[in-house]
Amino acid sequence: MDVAITGGYVVPVSGEPVEGGTVLIRDGRIAAVGASVEVPDGVPTVDATGSWVLPGFVEAHGHLGVHEEGEGWAGQDTNEMTDPNGARLRALDAINPADLGFADALSGGVTTAVIKPGSGNVIGGQTVAVKCWGRTADEMLVRQPVSVKSALGENPKRVYGDQKKLPSTRQGVAAVIRDAFTAAQDYVARRDAADGPFQRDNTLETLAKVLSGELPWCQHCHRADDIATALRLADEFGYKLIVNHGTEGHLVADLLAERGIPVVIGPLFTTRSKVELRQRSLRTPGVLARAGVEIAITTDHPVVPINFLVHQATLAVKEGLDRETALESITVNPARMMGLNDRVGSLRPGLDGDVVIWSGDPLDVMSRAQRVFIQGREVYAYTDGEPVVANPYYTGS
Repeated sequence: MDVAITGGYVVPVSGEPVEGGTVLIRDGRIAAVGASVEVPDGVPTVDATGSWVLPGFVEAHGHLGVHEEGEGWAGQDTNEMTDPNGARLRALDAINPADLGFADALSGGVTTAVIKPGSGNVIGGQTVAVKCWGRTADEMLVRQPVSVKSALGENPKRVYGDQKKLPSTRQGVAAVIRDAFTAAQDYVARRDAADGPFQRDNTLETLAKVLSGELPWCQHCHRADDIATALRLADEFGYKLIVNHGTEGHLVADLLAERGIPVVIGPLFTTRSKVELRQRSLRTPGVLARAGVEIAITTDHPVVPINFLVHQATLAVKEGLDRETALESITVNPARMMGLNDRVGSLRPGLDGDVVIWSGDPLDVMSRAQRVFIQGREVYAYTDGEPVVANPYYTGS
């Protein structure tokens, strides 16, 4: 799709803002950004004068489409809680694009989401990045797989402890991870030594990609002791670690910074509903960032509605997070962490034409996403006081 968005206050995030700038999109990709972009004949234009123009936001950790809103048991496909090691499972296979959360995402300026299995299993499965609009998960796909999800702490030990089987303690949870990677190391050795046909194992093949560095390890952990266990395991097996949640990350911020471990921090609007959330605070993003930790803010949708992603960033600024870092935490940072920065996260030539026109500064809670474009196609508009989402089942001619 071709479109030129003109006259707005353009905030590329990856560069300096441009007053009265233009974002030119050709064939679904950003072709040019600047103050003096020439719009070719025949390219439709959208006047954004008086508005702010930003890249679509990136949600680094959510459950859109796999934990559907208002559907109860029928729409709950987040956890396959029958096997502690679900590395072979794929969130992609459970996404329902009709989930109401996708429309909410667009209303909050979120155009890309990394969808993850839940934290009921020690190893939840493979995560996937999708656009927040489309008919099928395959058409929405940005990248598959993006990472492998794993969980430490209360969730897996509760789930399997209730079933009276391993793991029912934190040491049991760590043992499951250690056993899984040890088996994967042995599997790789056998596979590499094989001379002829080799019986493959989808679980171990996935873990082998983590060991090789092809896929990062997204580790659910809240408490400082669980973060320390995450670091210990990553040091032992040498994989690329991304801490997810990091509720007590401020207590070990120096350790995370020393190792260059990024943190997907949040959700930040929840109550302290369990023991490991006792130190949940909107100050934590600022503490981590000042320590030198790269952060991305998450809603963990539907724990916090995904359209509140930008509001979490705003209130983190109120509690000490640098304003520029706040914007980066929902754009370029999650894109870079998840290996998506060749597609999304900023307004830069070559990237997808995912652009949001805001009524004002998006960090002002009174600002509204007025128009949303994904790969140059307008998929959402707030018109006459009503949000309107384009019907993906009829794209027109």
